[in-house]
Amino acid sequence: MNSNIQINELESMLIAMIVLFLGYFINSKIKVLRKYNIPEPIVGGLIVAAIIALLHQQGIDVTFKLTLKDTLMQMFFATVGLAASFKLLVKGGSRVFLFLAVATLYIVIQNAVGVSLSSLLGLDPLIGLVAGSITLSGGHGTGAAWSQTFANDFGLQTLELSMAAATFGLVMGGIIGGPVAQRLIHKYQLKSEYGESDNHHIEHPDLVTYSDHEEDRITAKNTVEILFILLICVAGAAHVKMVVDSFGISWLRIPDFVYALFIGVLVTNVCETTRVYKVNKETVDALGTISLSLFLAMALMSLQLWELFDLALPMLIILSVQTVALAVFAYFVTFRLMGKNYDAAIISGGHCGFGMGATPTAVMNMGSLVSRNGPSPQAFMVVPIVGAFFIDIANLVVLQTYISFIR
Repeated sequence: MNSNIQINELESMLIAMIVLFLGYFINSKIKVLRKYNIPEPIVGGLIVAAIIALLHQQGIDVTFKLTLKDTLMQMFFATVGLAASFKLLVKGGSRVFLFLAVATLYIVIQNAVGVSLSSLLGLDPLIGLVAGSITLSGGHGTGAAWSQTFANDFGLQTLELSMAAATFGLVMGGIIGGPVAQRLIHKYQLKSEYGESDNHHIEHPDLVTYSDHEEDRITAKNTVEILFILLICVAGAAHVKMVVDSFGISWLRIPDFVYALFIGVLVTNVCETTRVYKVNKETVDALGTISLSLFLAMALMSLQLWELFDLALPMLIILSVQTVALAVFAYFVTFRLMGKNYDAAIISGGHCGFGMGATPTAVMNMGSLVSRNGPSPQAFMVVPIVGAFFIDIANLVVLQTYISFIR
């Protein structure tokens, strides 16, 4: 007899915090996790998700009420926008398009790997796209959308497979990013231009590090002010999306958090230009780190790991090869094309995140890396913009091209 346990909103938030504390504790005790910068939400979240999966096998389903999860994600991306002064945008603008080209190149390779292995293993080549950029670079949402298209146009049922593949990618993207980037940092002896200390804000008050070790000097007044601005960004994003969607442009599927990011960019640069208000970057840093940590804890602890059990051996082979392929590409190609410096190494770790999972996974990888090695503000501007928006357009074009050849 199956039973369903529903965890209310407050208790779900408490469990998310426990996930973080569990991740912090385990990482502090296991040296290899610290050495390769495996993010705490991955460690704690997978343990809780595994417990939930075991209960599911016994006929007990646990459901969390995570109504704040999306809000926390949007708040984090709003802090990315607030950290992007015009000077930083000018400095890193060209690298956004360079990284977009690198990421698009990898999508082509990712689908080539998926389609080739599917054909070799006797599967429909379209399954290779499901085990390619549809779910790995696209995530759960893109996987669900394309599953409907495959069902309607080709009579191919791929929804469950898409959800399982996206879950696999989310986990693996969070695992490989840290080791790949850390290996590059050690091999080439790379260092952040801001140093490795935990008190960067003394010399660089406008720097946003997204390090949970940073010694932030914040006040209650600053916290309330920045929280107010973040909520404006989140609320404004919903209204802007509503207006854009009203134009009926079907291909322009921009998620809420992208609007939150760009509203943050607008706010911080208007304030910087007019000098009517100075955005306290230390408070932005602290609230951004908190929002990201809690969002990722919620996302990881609510993973339905039993979906992975349904993956047939051929799909596991394809996805495992995809994991290795991305790690190799990020290590040898992304790093070199992005400049072979410290920022390039952090971007490579981020590429592992959204190339296998999602943009928040990429940011989680980078946050874990900069907490240990020092800030990389350029990486935190380049990767979220490409991973959250531009890559979806590139993915759509590449997928349509592949489908035209396959069918």
